[in-house]
Amino acid sequence: MTATALAALAPAAETFDKGRDFAAWMGLTPKQNSSGGKPRLGKTSKMGQRDLRRLLIIGATAVVRWATRHGTAPHSWLGRMLRRKPPMLIAVALANKMARIAWALMARGGVYRASGAAT
Repeated sequence: MTATALAALAPAAETFDKGRDFAAWMGLTPKQNSSGGKPRLGKTSKMGQRDLRRLLIIGATAVVRWATRHGTAPHSWLGRMLRRKPPMLIAVALANKMARIAWALMARGGVYRASGAAT
């Protein structure tokens, strides 16, 4: 369902220079409050495409809940995050990663193949 929504609602991948720009368009990146050359990242901006952001966060929440219940590889990104951060923060960070991966697949063309470390 999320892939169909991405295909229908997202502009062409060539519109964005990089995956971070695509994630920012969806509202999945931290707001920047920079001064004097020192970057300060704040809360997630929540500005942008609301429906896609919601779908990605719902999917990421399901992954985080599954990993919490069934466990994950201790040295994986998700395993390290689960030990240190609250679940909702991890879900938004994972949604950001998924948006960047989706942009890369749309921009370069290709098929998603999960790495062995993620399972």
